[in-house]
Amino acid sequence: MTLPQTGLVRAIGRWSLAALAVNSVIGSGIFGLPTTVAALLGRRSVVAVLIAGAAIGVIMACFAEVASQFSNAGGPYLYARTAFGRLTGIVVGWMLYLAQVAAPAANANLFVIYLAEFWPAAKEPWPRAIILTSLIGVLALVNIFGTRQGTIVSNVFTVAKLLPLLMVITAGAVVTILHHAPLGMTPSQPPAAWMKAMVLLIFAYGGFETAVTPMSEVKNPRRDAVFALFAGLVTCTVIYALVQWVVIGVLGPVSLSDRPLAEVARLTMGNSGAGLVAIGALISVYGYLSAKMLGMPRVTFALAKNGDLPQIFAALNSNFQTPWFSILFYAVAVWGLALLGSFTWNVTLSVVARLLYYAVVCAALLALRRSSPQAAAFRLPAGPLFALLGIGICLALATQVDLSKSIILGLTLGAALLNWIWAKYVNRRAVVNQE
Repeated sequence: MTLPQTGLVRAIGRWSLAALAVNSVIGSGIFGLPTTVAALLGRRSVVAVLIAGAAIGVIMACFAEVASQFSNAGGPYLYARTAFGRLTGIVVGWMLYLAQVAAPAANANLFVIYLAEFWPAAKEPWPRAIILTSLIGVLALVNIFGTRQGTIVSNVFTVAKLLPLLMVITAGAVVTILHHAPLGMTPSQPPAAWMKAMVLLIFAYGGFETAVTPMSEVKNPRRDAVFALFAGLVTCTVIYALVQWVVIGVLGPVSLSDRPLAEVARLTMGNSGAGLVAIGALISVYGYLSAKMLGMPRVTFALAKNGDLPQIFAALNSNFQTPWFSILFYAVAVWGLALLGSFTWNVTLSVVARLLYYAVVCAALLALRRSSPQAAAFRLPAGPLFALLGIGICLALATQVDLSKSIILGLTLGAALLNWIWAKYVNRRAVVNQE
């Protein structure tokens, strides 16, 4: 079915949207993060994973109610614009774009790092540039050739990335139950260690918002968005908790391995298992990129449809009915940040930007309940309490983030303000011309 007002095709079903949510969350972090969190909290890191899942669940619950009121593309940008006006919407749109360009760029860098395990020359400047160009360019072309093709690729990668994880979890669980590593006494960790772990884990759980951006191409958006968000939350929390548990059980709480899942696989399944995890990491990272390429170009498409960006961003391919310019623009943005920035640099940008628009969407729940009390297809019990708690979580985590890269955030906010001034000017001229 094609939407007359947008020209987009509703090709994404309920389970494909849920797969997109999972694919948008599980990227590279799961292959290296467990020992980092364990170094901070020891065996209590499993509890931290569950607490972080509950914290992000509060925010996702707010997203679910707000998303159930909309059938068009745009995600957090659209919610903020509807609830708080054009300026807030544009600022959130830019922050969303920054976060969801920086995170895939970080993952693209990690793809090269993992690939270097098989081909050491991959880290050299020219091979690295060719690899990044090929990775991102192929996904851009697939998505230009049709939403269905992009959805199929996302679905395939979701299954492909989960299979090796489940194999490692199963093998690690057997060893953990029968011959687990000595755990010893875990000393009491200071609050600062818990907060640092929460920031890392929130990054690992983040990205679900990608699934609510292409709502103009979802078959039943108001219903399916809620299902996809909660299905994604449950799936990712279970997988993250089990991974953390087997890493602690097999390697112990003080392992120094920077590739913990590969080490677990080596100890439980031999060198072939370690190789399987390395391949799984490559698949996981590329699957993550495929999810972002499917969802995020719809943000600039939505901005253009609302008159907040030049209309070229809303241009559709006449054969495939896909926003070809927005897809290419997004691909170039990810490619540029991947080439210019390191993994850590891109992660920092992503975390700060996410916390800002997560808080705005939680606040939008309160505003939309006042302005459109009957609009939500899903009504969150104790919604105002969830919204206030979500805002508080975002503010608390923001105090733990390194803002040394704030110049990039400042430039982004400045660009958003200029965008708003331009949009007001264009809108005023359009009104004058109509008169």
